[in-house]
Amino acid sequence: MTDNFQNLELITSRHEISRIETRITWIQTGSSETTSCRLPGTKQVRDLLFVSGRKSELTGKVGEDVTEEQAKIAARDTVILLLSIVKNDIQDLDKIEGIVKVQGFINASEKFDRLPQVLDGASEILIELFGKNGHHARTATGASQLPYAATIQLDMILNLKSQ
Repeated sequence: MTDNFQNLELITSRHEISRIETRITWIQTGSSETTSCRLPGTKQVRDLLFVSGRKSELTGKVGEDVTEEQAKIAARDTVILLLSIVKNDIQDLDKIEGIVKVQGFINASEKFDRLPQVLDGASEILIELFGKNGHHARTATGASQLPYAATIQLDMILNLKSQ
């Protein structure tokens, strides 16, 4: 396991479990990863929750150092990291009405053009977790470089249930 995921616990061992959390086999616990300037992980505007971008633990370029399947798994793992940050900020993932948009940046070689298939790793887990409310708009963008040579960087916009 990577450093960011050393503090994992099984969801089933917890007493206060949301409906969404029961569908995730593990989630990062403890403090959320922060940016270099200590910006918050999320920003709420009315019923929308904007989730700041986070990078994958996997490093390297898809099509050179990293396979498409490895990158797809990294996209899935990164969206789970985003959900753990959301959980830390809003306390209960059942407050999420649905997923509005996922934006994915993929560190890819010039010849690799299957960017949407890589981002499917994130989209598929969101649809599995949230059902029809997990369907979302998305953008898959190839990048020649990402912070710290990460393979994937994701951010997303969520719709929260009205209070």
